[in-house]
Amino acid sequence: MSSNNSSSGKAKAKGLMTPGRLTVAAIGILGLIFIFENTRSTKIRLLIPEVTMPLWMALLLTGLIGALCGAYLTRRRK
Repeated sequence: MSSNNSSSGKAKAKGLMTPGRLTVAAIGILGLIFIFENTRSTKIRLLIPEVTMPLWMALLLTGLIGALCGAYLTRRRK
């Protein structure tokens, strides 16, 4: 029985490191590097008000909103 359990554990570990997941992780890391390299303040117009915030924060918020929208749409299809 122990050999059966160890082989299923290896299969689960192998499934965690798929090429697609590695690609998404690499893109995510590069995206975070890009976001945190842009530290200048910038003016952003939100319909009517104009706010000043660090560019990294605006990029991060935009990315999070996009990720939430993508996750919502993906879950709705299933």
